[in-house]
Amino acid sequence: MRILLAYDSLSGNTKLVADEITAELRTLGHDVTDFRVAGDANYPLDESYDLYILGAWTVDYGRTPPDMKDFIYELGKPSHVALFGTGETQWGVENFCGAVDRMQKFFGTTYPTLKIEQMPHTEKDRQAIKKYVQQVLDKRSETL
Repeated sequence: MRILLAYDSLSGNTKLVADEITAELRTLGHDVTDFRVAGDANYPLDESYDLYILGAWTVDYGRTPPDMKDFIYELGKPSHVALFGTGETQWGVENFCGAVDRMQKFFGTTYPTLKIEQMPHTEKDRQAIKKYVQQVLDKRSETL
C-alpha cells in the first residue's frame, strides 16, 4: 500500500513517533513517503496514496500547529486519514493532544488515533505504536 505520512514536530517528540510508525509500516512491506511539513511548500501530494497518516504536536492549549494547518489546507480532505500526536498532560488533560482531536473533527475520520505523552520512551509506548499501526492497516483493508 502507498502511504503518505506527514508530521510536524517542535521538540522532536512527534518526529520520534513518526519514525517508529514509518519503520513499522516499512517492515510490514508498505511504500511510505514521510516528511516533516514545517517549511516545505513543495509537498509530495498526488492522488496515488492509499492512506494518509498525519501527526502533530499540540500548541496553545489544544490547538493544531500553524505548519500542519497549512499542510492540511494543501492536502484537502482525502477519504482515508489516520492521526497521531504528542502532548503533555501538564497543560491539562482536556488539552492533551488537542491537535489530534481537532484534526479528527476536521476530517471526520473514524480511523484510530494515537496519543503519546511527550516522547515514545517506554516499551508500553512502542507497543501502543505497533498496535496503532495494525489497527489503522486493518481499518484500511476493510475498504480495499
